[in-house]
Amino acid sequence: MKYLHTMVRVADLDKALDFYVDTFGLKEVRRVDNEKGRFTLVFLAAPDDMAQAQAERAPLIELTHNWDPETYSGGRNFGHLAYEVDDIYAFCQRLQDRGVTINRPPRDGYMAFVKSPDGISIEILQKGGTKEPQEPWKSMENTGSW
Repeated sequence: MKYLHTMVRVADLDKALDFYVDTFGLKEVRRVDNEKGRFTLVFLAAPDDMAQAQAERAPLIELTHNWDPETYSGGRNFGHLAYEVDDIYAFCQRLQDRGVTINRPPRDGYMAFVKSPDGISIEILQKGGTKEPQEPWKSMENTGSW
C-alpha cells in the first residue's frame, strides 16, 4: 500500500491556485480537465517533493473543481493538511503579506495554522524543531478557528 493524495474540493479554482501555488508555494504537477464529468483536477506537490511527484511517488494534494457551482462547507471537520517549512516566521510573514490570516500564530516557534479560501485548515511546522519565540508572533492571539 502507498499513500497517493488528499482531495480537497474547491469552489473557485483560480482563487484556490492563487492560495496554494502563488501564496503557499506548492507546485502544480499535473492537471486533468474532464468535459464529460464537468470537473478539473489539479495535483500539487511541495517544492521539495517535485522530483518524486513527477515520478508519481510523492504524496499530493488534488484540488477538485466541479464546473457547476456548488457550496462546500465543513472544512474544519476535514481535519488539516500539514507542511514542514525551513523558517516558520518567514513563511508566516510571507502568507500574512499576501493577506492570509494566521489563525494560530507560531507563538511557540514551532506550529502555526492558516486556512485556505475554502476553509481547509493547514498546519505549518518548523523543520528541525522549535525556534526561539519572537515578536510579533509570540504576542499574537488566535484569530477565528483553526
